[in-house]
Amino acid sequence: MKRVDGRRPDVMRPITIQRHYIKHAEGSVLITMGDTRIVCTASVQDSQPRFMREQRIRDRGWVTAEYSMLPRSTSERMQREATRGGLGGRTQEIQRLIGRSLRAAVDLDALAEQTIWIDCDVIQADGGTRTAAITGGFIALWDACQYLVERKRIKAFPILDNIAATSVGIINGAPMLDLCYAEDSTADVDMNIVMTGGGKFIEVQGTAEEQPFTREETDKLLDLAVGGIQQLVRLQNRMMLENLDEARLGNP
Repeated sequence: MKRVDGRRPDVMRPITIQRHYIKHAEGSVLITMGDTRIVCTASVQDSQPRFMREQRIRDRGWVTAEYSMLPRSTSERMQREATRGGLGGRTQEIQRLIGRSLRAAVDLDALAEQTIWIDCDVIQADGGTRTAAITGGFIALWDACQYLVERKRIKAFPILDNIAATSVGIINGAPMLDLCYAEDSTADVDMNIVMTGGGKFIEVQGTAEEQPFTREETDKLLDLAVGGIQQLVRLQNRMMLENLDEARLGNP
Protein backbone atom coordinates (compact mmCIF):
# COMPACT_ATOMS: atom_id res chain seq x y z
CA MET A 1 0.00 0.00 0.00
CA LYS A 2 1.33 3.42 -0.97
CA ARG A 3 1.47 5.93 1.86
CA VAL A 4 0.47 9.58 1.61
CA ASP A 5 4.13 10.64 1.45
CA GLY A 6 5.34 7.72 -0.66
CA ARG A 7 7.18 5.83 2.11
CA ARG A 8 7.22 2.07 2.46
CA PRO A 9 5.28 0.76 5.50
CA ASP A 10 8.48 0.10 7.48
CA VAL A 11 10.22 3.42 6.75
CA MET A 12 10.33 6.35 9.16
CA ARG A 13 9.94 9.97 8.17
CA PRO A 14 13.17 12.00 7.78
CA ILE A 15 14.41 13.04 11.22
CA THR A 16 16.72 15.88 12.19
CA ILE A 17 17.88 16.70 15.71
CA GLN A 18 19.56 20.08 16.19
CA ARG A 19 21.33 20.30 19.54
CA HIS A 20 22.02 23.40 21.72
CA TYR A 21 19.04 25.15 20.11
CA ILE A 22 18.14 27.49 22.99
CA LYS A 23 20.91 29.67 24.40
CA HIS A 24 19.85 29.83 28.04
CA ALA A 25 18.76 26.23 28.71
CA GLU A 26 21.08 23.65 30.25
CA GLY A 27 20.00 21.30 27.47
CA SER A 28 17.95 21.91 24.34
CA VAL A 29 17.12 20.50 20.91
CA LEU A 30 14.91 21.17 17.93
CA ILE A 31 13.64 17.81 16.71
CA THR A 32 12.01 17.50 13.30
CA MET A 33 10.17 14.30 12.31
CA GLY A 34 8.66 14.83 8.88
CA ASP A 35 6.62 18.00 9.27
CA THR A 36 6.42 17.75 13.06
CA ARG A 37 8.76 20.17 14.84
CA ILE A 38 9.27 20.41 18.59
CA VAL A 39 11.59 22.46 20.78
CA CYS A 40 12.68 20.45 23.83
CA THR A 41 14.53 22.18 26.67
CA ALA A 42 15.95 20.84 29.93
CA SER A 43 16.18 23.25 32.87
CA VAL A 44 17.95 22.47 36.15
CA GLN A 45 16.38 23.54 39.43
CA ASP A 46 18.50 23.26 42.58
CA SER A 47 15.73 21.84 44.76
CA GLN A 48 13.32 18.95 44.99
CA PRO A 49 9.64 19.16 44.03
CA ARG A 50 7.23 19.94 46.85
CA PHE A 51 5.89 16.39 47.21
CA MET A 52 9.41 15.08 47.92
CA ARG A 53 10.10 17.80 50.46
CA GLU A 54 6.75 17.14 52.19
CA GLN A 55 7.51 13.41 52.33
CA ARG A 56 11.04 14.20 53.60
CA ILE A 57 12.69 12.22 50.82
CA ARG A 58 16.40 13.01 51.04
CA ASP A 59 19.27 12.71 48.56
CA ARG A 60 17.04 11.99 45.58
CA GLY A 61 16.29 14.06 42.51
CA TRP A 62 13.41 14.22 40.05
CA VAL A 63 12.68 14.56 36.33
CA THR A 64 9.38 16.02 35.19
CA ALA A 65 7.90 17.40 31.98
CA GLU A 66 5.56 19.99 30.54
CA TYR A 67 4.07 19.89 27.03
CA SER A 68 2.26 22.47 24.95
CA MET A 69 1.25 23.21 21.37
CA LEU A 70 1.58 26.71 19.94
CA PRO A 71 -1.64 28.24 18.62
CA ARG A 72 -0.57 27.89 14.96
CA SER A 73 1.17 24.55 15.22
CA THR A 74 -1.91 23.15 13.45
CA SER A 75 -3.85 24.11 10.32
CA GLU A 76 -6.20 26.34 12.30
CA ARG A 77 -5.38 28.49 15.30
CA MET A 78 -5.89 26.86 18.68
CA GLN A 79 -6.62 28.91 21.77
CA ARG A 80 -3.84 28.83 24.33
CA GLU A 81 -4.74 26.55 27.22
CA ALA A 82 -3.74 29.25 29.70
CA THR A 83 -6.53 31.48 28.36
CA ARG A 84 -9.03 28.60 28.61
CA GLY A 85 -8.40 28.32 32.33
CA GLY A 86 -6.23 25.23 32.56
CA LEU A 87 -4.63 22.25 30.87
CA GLY A 88 -6.76 19.92 28.82
CA GLY A 89 -6.86 16.19 29.45
CA ARG A 90 -4.77 15.39 26.36
CA THR A 91 -2.00 17.77 27.42
CA GLN A 92 -1.89 16.39 30.95
CA GLU A 93 -1.76 12.81 29.66
CA ILE A 94 1.07 13.57 27.23
CA GLN A 95 3.26 15.46 29.69
CA ARG A 96 2.86 12.69 32.26
CA LEU A 97 3.90 10.19 29.61
CA ILE A 98 7.00 12.25 28.75
CA GLY A 99 7.93 12.65 32.41
CA ARG A 100 7.65 9.00 33.39
CA SER A 101 9.38 7.89 30.17
CA LEU A 102 12.42 10.09 30.79
CA ARG A 103 12.58 9.24 34.49
CA ALA A 104 13.23 5.66 33.38
CA ALA A 105 16.52 6.91 31.91
CA VAL A 106 17.85 8.34 35.17
CA ASP A 107 19.26 7.11 38.46
CA LEU A 108 17.27 9.57 40.60
CA ASP A 109 19.47 8.95 43.63
CA ALA A 110 22.45 10.22 41.64
CA LEU A 111 20.65 13.53 40.95
CA ALA A 112 21.14 14.54 44.59
CA GLU A 113 18.04 16.69 45.17
CA GLN A 114 18.17 18.38 41.76
CA THR A 115 15.04 18.69 39.60
CA ILE A 116 15.26 18.66 35.81
CA TRP A 117 12.32 20.14 33.93
CA ILE A 118 11.80 18.96 30.35
CA ASP A 119 9.67 21.46 28.40
CA CYS A 120 8.36 20.27 25.05
CA ASP A 121 6.80 22.96 22.86
CA VAL A 122 5.24 21.89 19.57
CA ILE A 123 5.79 24.59 16.97
CA GLN A 124 4.41 22.52 14.07
CA ALA A 125 2.32 19.36 14.36
CA ASP A 126 1.89 16.59 11.82
CA GLY A 127 1.46 13.50 13.99
CA GLY A 128 3.77 11.84 16.50
CA THR A 129 4.27 14.86 18.74
CA ARG A 130 4.49 12.85 21.97
CA THR A 131 6.98 10.35 20.55
CA ALA A 132 9.13 13.08 19.03
CA ALA A 133 9.06 14.97 22.34
CA ILE A 134 10.35 11.90 24.20
CA THR A 135 13.08 11.19 21.65
CA GLY A 136 14.29 14.79 21.53
CA GLY A 137 13.73 15.37 25.23
CA PHE A 138 16.22 12.62 26.01
CA ILE A 139 19.04 14.52 24.28
CA ALA A 140 18.15 17.68 26.21
CA LEU A 141 18.11 15.63 29.43
CA TRP A 142 21.53 14.15 28.62
CA ASP A 143 23.04 17.60 28.14
CA ALA A 144 21.50 18.90 31.37
CA CYS A 145 23.02 15.96 33.28
CA GLN A 146 26.38 16.65 31.66
CA TYR A 147 26.04 20.28 32.79
CA LEU A 148 25.51 19.12 36.39
CA VAL A 149 28.52 16.80 36.32
CA GLU A 150 30.84 19.40 34.80
CA ARG A 151 29.94 21.88 37.53
CA LYS A 152 30.33 19.22 40.24
CA ARG A 153 26.74 19.63 41.39
CA ILE A 154 26.37 15.86 41.21
CA LYS A 155 29.07 13.24 41.66
CA ALA A 156 28.24 10.76 38.89
CA PHE A 157 26.58 10.91 35.50
CA PRO A 158 23.03 9.66 36.22
CA ILE A 159 21.82 8.50 32.79
CA LEU A 160 21.20 4.73 32.79
CA ASP A 161 20.07 4.15 29.20
CA ASN A 162 18.66 5.83 26.11
CA ILE A 163 14.93 6.49 25.79
CA ALA A 164 13.19 6.83 22.43
CA ALA A 165 9.67 6.45 21.09
CA THR A 166 7.73 6.03 17.87
CA SER A 167 4.20 5.43 16.61
CA VAL A 168 2.81 2.51 14.63
CA GLY A 169 -0.63 1.71 13.28
CA ILE A 170 -2.83 -0.32 10.99
CA ILE A 171 -4.29 1.45 7.97
CA ASN A 172 -6.56 -0.46 5.59
CA GLY A 173 -5.21 -3.68 7.06
CA ALA A 174 -1.51 -2.78 6.64
CA PRO A 175 0.85 -2.24 9.63
CA MET A 176 2.81 1.01 9.27
CA LEU A 177 5.64 2.75 11.13
CA ASP A 178 5.79 6.41 12.24
CA LEU A 179 2.38 7.77 11.31
CA CYS A 180 1.90 11.31 10.05
CA TYR A 181 -1.34 13.10 10.95
CA ALA A 182 -3.21 12.07 7.79
CA GLU A 183 -2.45 8.43 8.59
CA ASP A 184 -3.03 8.66 12.33
CA SER A 185 -6.43 10.32 11.87
CA THR A 186 -7.69 7.49 9.64
CA ALA A 187 -5.93 4.51 11.27
CA ASP A 188 -7.89 1.42 12.28
CA VAL A 189 -5.37 0.90 15.10
CA ASP A 190 -2.76 3.30 16.46
CA MET A 191 -0.03 2.74 19.02
CA ASN A 192 2.66 4.77 20.73
CA ILE A 193 5.67 2.76 21.92
CA VAL A 194 8.40 3.94 24.32
CA MET A 195 11.53 1.84 24.86
CA THR A 196 14.97 1.92 26.39
CA GLY A 197 18.10 1.66 24.29
CA GLY A 198 18.56 -1.82 25.70
CA GLY A 199 15.27 -2.96 24.17
CA LYS A 200 12.96 -2.89 27.21
CA PHE A 201 9.45 -1.45 26.97
CA ILE A 202 8.47 1.54 29.07
CA GLU A 203 5.02 2.17 27.63
CA VAL A 204 2.75 0.59 25.03
CA GLN A 205 -0.33 2.68 24.25
CA GLY A 206 -2.60 0.93 21.76
CA THR A 207 -6.15 1.68 20.66
CA ALA A 208 -8.55 0.09 18.17
CA GLU A 209 -10.32 2.99 16.50
CA GLU A 210 -12.54 0.78 14.31
CA GLN A 211 -12.06 -3.00 14.58
CA PRO A 212 -10.37 -4.90 17.43
CA PHE A 213 -6.91 -6.18 16.55
CA THR A 214 -5.35 -9.58 17.00
CA ARG A 215 -2.30 -10.80 18.90
CA GLU A 216 -0.59 -11.45 15.54
CA GLU A 217 -1.23 -7.87 14.44
CA THR A 218 0.05 -6.60 17.79
CA ASP A 219 3.29 -8.54 17.34
CA LYS A 220 3.76 -7.07 13.85
CA LEU A 221 3.25 -3.55 15.18
CA LEU A 222 5.69 -4.10 18.03
CA ASP A 223 8.30 -5.48 15.61
CA LEU A 224 7.91 -2.37 13.45
CA ALA A 225 8.26 -0.12 16.50
CA VAL A 226 11.36 -1.92 17.75
CA GLY A 227 13.07 -1.44 14.38
CA GLY A 228 12.20 2.25 14.30
CA ILE A 229 13.32 2.88 17.87
CA GLN A 230 16.63 1.14 17.24
CA GLN A 231 17.26 3.66 14.45
CA LEU A 232 16.43 6.54 16.81
CA VAL A 233 18.75 5.19 19.50
CA ARG A 234 21.59 4.95 17.00
CA LEU A 235 20.93 8.57 16.00
CA GLN A 236 20.96 9.66 19.65
CA ASN A 237 24.18 7.78 20.34
CA ARG A 238 25.86 9.24 17.29
CA MET A 239 25.05 12.75 18.52
CA MET A 240 26.27 12.11 22.05
CA LEU A 241 29.34 10.01 21.33
CA GLU A 242 30.56 12.24 18.48
CA ASN A 243 29.36 15.42 20.24
CA LEU A 244 27.47 16.57 17.15
CA ASP A 245 25.38 19.74 17.04
CA GLU A 246 23.09 18.18 14.42
CA ALA A 247 22.31 14.67 13.20
CA ARG A 248 19.95 13.37 10.54
CA LEU A 249 18.14 10.15 9.74
CA GLY A 250 16.64 9.48 6.33
CA ASN A 251 17.33 12.94 4.91
CA PRO A 252 18.85 13.35 1.43
